[in-house]
Amino acid sequence: MNPSSIKRVLLIVNPAARSAAARGNEALRAFDAAGVQCDMRVTEHPGHAGELSSTHASDYDAVFTLGGDGTAVEVLGALAGGGPPVGILPGGTGNVIARALKTPMSISRAVPALLAGRESRLDMGLLGNGRHFVIGVGVGVDAEMIAGASKGMKKRLGPLAYFVSGANAALRLERFRYRITADGVVHEGETISALVANLGSVLGGLLTLGKHISADDGVLHVVVFKPSGLVDAFRVFFRMLAGTLTEDRSITYIAAKQLRIETMPPRRAEFDGETLEPGPLDITVKPGAARLLSPRR
Repeated sequence: MNPSSIKRVLLIVNPAARSAAARGNEALRAFDAAGVQCDMRVTEHPGHAGELSSTHASDYDAVFTLGGDGTAVEVLGALAGGGPPVGILPGGTGNVIARALKTPMSISRAVPALLAGRESRLDMGLLGNGRHFVIGVGVGVDAEMIAGASKGMKKRLGPLAYFVSGANAALRLERFRYRITADGVVHEGETISALVANLGSVLGGLLTLGKHISADDGVLHVVVFKPSGLVDAFRVFFRMLAGTLTEDRSITYIAAKQLRIETMPPRRAEFDGETLEPGPLDITVKPGAARLLSPRR
């Protein structure tokens, strides 16, 4: 579909997200100004965004989300088997996917930019429990960063809450054994964090996990962090900021279409900001499964 042909959209709003509830009316005004009919539905419980998409998306030219990354991924997962394109409006704490697509952080600018933009296809990851992800899956520091950023901290600090929580987790240097089976090949060792990355950079390019990592390359990239001490940990962090992480001796990369990740002892994980109970992770890439609207560059 040519985005310029969008005349009727479904807007799914998550009122629990950091700023989504207050911005719903702003989005409605922006769609009205663009001459686009917008029907807004508000989520009432976890998983409701996906249910609303599955039930109503076929009646619209596009579905827009206004919430955090979790809301966007719910909708993308529900429509991964087919459906209209999805426009992601910033309404959460990190807005990682919206930033990756270069979407303006202002609702009044984001709506017309997406309506006049282009359609992109991004890979998605599929977990063994049937849940999808777009950003990545993390065990170790990444999971502790998500768990440590409380709602109160995110409300006070915004995206900075993740930096504070992540720094605290990294400084503890809690090591664990891992066994990663990537397309049938086994990799074992000790780490403080193993991150399955679909996006090469996050937070609008502030942190770069690898310039070779692309969300449309048909594979997932595991980034294994193995700092021997605090000096290595600080160097890794600054190289993520500088975009030179691939040059660091403390980093190992593994690319695959199918993954199984086991940790000893079992550790909790996170995917796109949602927590998972400890246990093995089975992950498969779904090339081009996410149909997204993005601004023209």
